[in-house]
Amino acid sequence: MNSAIVRNLLVRGMLAGLAAGLLALVVAYFLGEPRVDSAIGYEEAHSHAHEHGVEAVSRTMQSTGGLATGVLVYGVAFGGIAALAYCFALGRIGRFGPRASALLLSVAGLLAVYVVPFLKYPANPPSVGDPDTIGKRTTLYFLMMVLSVLLAVATVILGKRLAPRLGNWNATIAAGAFFVLATGLAYAFLPAVNEVPKDFSGTLLWQFRLAALAIQLTLWTAFGLVFGFLAERVLAPKPAAAGGQEVTAGATPVAH
Repeated sequence: MNSAIVRNLLVRGMLAGLAAGLLALVVAYFLGEPRVDSAIGYEEAHSHAHEHGVEAVSRTMQSTGGLATGVLVYGVAFGGIAALAYCFALGRIGRFGPRASALLLSVAGLLAVYVVPFLKYPANPPSVGDPDTIGKRTTLYFLMMVLSVLLAVATVILGKRLAPRLGNWNATIAAGAFFVLATGLAYAFLPAVNEVPKDFSGTLLWQFRLAALAIQLTLWTAFGLVFGFLAERVLAPKPAAAGGQEVTAGATPVAH
């Protein structure tokens, strides 16, 4: 894959990330923000401080312009990184077409980057968690995320090495069992974090966590679908018809 194709895929990945970010923004605004407001209401009701300083950024700005800026910038950056990962993975994870490879990469990324760390350290709304432990909690979350990604890469490598001896089906099952076992060990050895106040609404907590999961699911799924479509146009363009004859000289073959 030459540098021109990589550059084209990178640009399209950022555009796909922007489109996915727009959809994720809608989900975040309608599902996530109401739960954030409820959590802030809980925090204010239980605050011992009666005087509050002037907010540097109003809650209205946070839930509109701030949210949009954060999600869209994240979407563009996420799309660029995912496109580079796609360039590396294409042809190395099996003989899949551009669209299937994009969707497969999105599913694997969602599981490794978000779902696996989420199951160990789920997202919490404002007012949940001790401010003094935020550094520790952040470190543990990113450590779990790095471990999950490394284990996912090791799983793919293991599956490819076992395939010639066990066959694709058995190799996939064996590699999947390795990932589940290794992830379970990471869950067991990393310390647990449980700082939810006893009187905090369990319903609100799970609604917030489901909203956070829905945002990521929307982002990754939309990216996989949009980027797969755009990548196919770069890697396997349809031949143009000219005078009843198909012109394919300018087509770029799919990389394997």
